[in-house]
Amino acid sequence: MDRQTQGDFEQEEIEQQSIEEAAALAPKMIYEVIRRDGEEELAPPTRSLVWSGIAAGILISFSVLGEAIFRTYLPDTPTSFLIENLGYSFGFLLVILSGMQLFTENTLTTVLPLMAEPKLGVLGRISRLWAIVLAANVVGAFAAAALMVFTPAIPAGLQPAIAELSRHVVMMPAWDSFWRAIPAGILVAAIVWMLPQSDEGAFFVILAFTWLIAAGDFTHIVAGSVEMAYLILNGALGLPEAALGFFLPVLAGNVIGGTGIFALLVWGQVKEDV
Repeated sequence: MDRQTQGDFEQEEIEQQSIEEAAALAPKMIYEVIRRDGEEELAPPTRSLVWSGIAAGILISFSVLGEAIFRTYLPDTPTSFLIENLGYSFGFLLVILSGMQLFTENTLTTVLPLMAEPKLGVLGRISRLWAIVLAANVVGAFAAAALMVFTPAIPAGLQPAIAELSRHVVMMPAWDSFWRAIPAGILVAAIVWMLPQSDEGAFFVILAFTWLIAAGDFTHIVAGSVEMAYLILNGALGLPEAALGFFLPVLAGNVIGGTGIFALLVWGQVKEDV
């Protein structure tokens, strides 16, 4: 073997080794980025959490509005359903790219520190964060729904589509809502997991996977809370029915999907390295 050929062979081995090392380290690096983000989220003052959560609850209403606009103005064709569900991504793009506190994101980010350091104190901080963020998201959702119901901010022509979408999501059987919330929890957690390595592609990651939530007819606790609030404020839905038939089943499903399934799978992938 001449010197040039040997040099090329060694260089190829070095490159192959670098590729393998990078592939092996990638999940660990992503885990560490998200874990540190989770620790930072567990630390902020309550006031910051509340306002960020309220803002997220308000902005997520643009998912409902986006779908309603497409449903109202698209021609009735077999493919219009697929295009219509792109509207669902609008609110998620606003919330996630703006860095707002969305409950279903926290089912992954804040749980990874607990897996690294399983202590009651960490669990207590996670419970506090979840309670504050979820309550703030719901307050924001009701504020957005009140704007739709009690003011002329939303054109009258969109109201039938908003009502139809809301009834479809909120009025399905509680058992169906629970099971359809599990894939939604997994998909939102997957978005969080992919964002650190997405860079400029973050927009398309969020767009694609939130579109899949809508197209798959899966249920999301915060976006669905806007639709739930819309029906409650219109007098079409009672609080007990909303809580037992929609809110609690979807909440449980999202948590199981984001924490009970995705977070555990991620931990199983990286625990030997960390």
